[in-house]
Amino acid sequence: MPTLSDVLSDYELLESDDRYRLLIDLGRGLEPMPDALKTDATLVRGCSAAVWVYPTREGERLHFLADSNAAITKGIIALVLLTVQDRTPAEILGADIEGALAPFDLRNQLSSNRTQGIPNMIALIRATAERYA
Repeated sequence: MPTLSDVLSDYELLESDDRYRLLIDLGRGLEPMPDALKTDATLVRGCSAAVWVYPTREGERLHFLADSNAAITKGIIALVLLTVQDRTPAEILGADIEGALAPFDLRNQLSSNRTQGIPNMIALIRATAERYA
């Protein structure tokens, strides 16, 4: 996966339609999430599309698997994960995820249906970090 700053550098140069494609491509780059992990327990509530997030622990770091049944939403969760992937629970809890995503201006770039679940994605990741902290 690219870094968040790499994605932002590309994103800022693109027009709206190309930004959609960039998000879709980012979602395609997510590591596959086994269907067995796509359960009610891993489902992010409040999203217009189905989004699943499953944490794994690799030493002290959390690694998240994620998927969605919508290409743009899958790209959005991939973008969110770039802010927290393979970090310790303390680093995740201390991270300004919203601030890191702010330059993407997703609320103005995408429909409200597409972005309404972002706070819930972030809340689930933070709750996961709290459990492991």
